[in-house]
Amino acid sequence: MLTHIVMWKLKDHAEGADKATNVAKAKALLESCAALTAGIHRFEVATAQPGHECTYDLVLNAVFEDAEALDAYQKHPDHVAIKPFIGALRLERQCMDYTWPAP
Repeated sequence: MLTHIVMWKLKDHAEGADKATNVAKAKALLESCAALTAGIHRFEVATAQPGHECTYDLVLNAVFEDAEALDAYQKHPDHVAIKPFIGALRLERQCMDYTWPAP
């Protein structure tokens, strides 16, 4: 299994909307990708919760069968189509992929 975690810190204002609006839209767009390809075992999208210490606004935590399944997801046209919008919103992006249990 391959875990794929991506975190985004968003701009206060982008694409004609405030951060809260853009967080909600980005979350919905990401959630629409949850079943794009075979080999997705878990696909969670979450937003920072008020009252909790957070340094990022949005997170994707997904588990794929293997690197090929992740690659198929990343190249899927529906996933590729949302990248420009999310890219326009972001201040920062962090990503980490790892296998578990470790070999």
